[in-house]
Amino acid sequence: MGLLTFSLNLTLDGCIDHQEGIADDETHAFFTQLMDQHGAMLWGRATYEMMEGYWPAVARGDMQAPPAVREWAVKLEAKPKYVVSSTRKDFPWTQSHHIAGGADLLEQVQALKNATPAGVLLGSGQLAAALDALDLIDEYRFLMHPRIAGHGPTLYASGLPGTRRLELIAAAPMRNGAVALHYRRARD
Repeated sequence: MGLLTFSLNLTLDGCIDHQEGIADDETHAFFTQLMDQHGAMLWGRATYEMMEGYWPAVARGDMQAPPAVREWAVKLEAKPKYVVSSTRKDFPWTQSHHIAGGADLLEQVQALKNATPAGVLLGSGQLAAALDALDLIDEYRFLMHPRIAGHGPTLYASGLPGTRRLELIAAAPMRNGAVALHYRRARD
């Protein structure tokens, strides 16, 4: 069984707006390496729709992009992508698969974990809150950016049923000032 790892860009005040992070070669290389370590991606519909409007064009070479950005796009194109949505069922981007969600979300995501020995990389804040409430997230890989956004959306704005205790696995500063944080869920 693979682990479910939640990974996201995050500012010091908890903002998860994708436009608030530092988007440079170093951060793209970090996320490319992280994606390489996992067997599949897992997103909510809104994240998928944001991604599908940009990354396939970069992967095809239809848009100018630095080498690190293009590498991410090409690898993402080939990676299995699972999308949780109760409102949309058609996901035409290469290697995209629908997860209906609803009452059996726990069983569906657990089955995905079981079928993906290399693990699943979760990259949607709202979906992460729902999956964390179901006790499905095993690890957290945040890229903490040296910024205070002063606005939302924020991580876990909808709350959790209880505090999550985490064990620090690694913390690595980057040249751009961001810090890559790796935590594992502490199970009692």
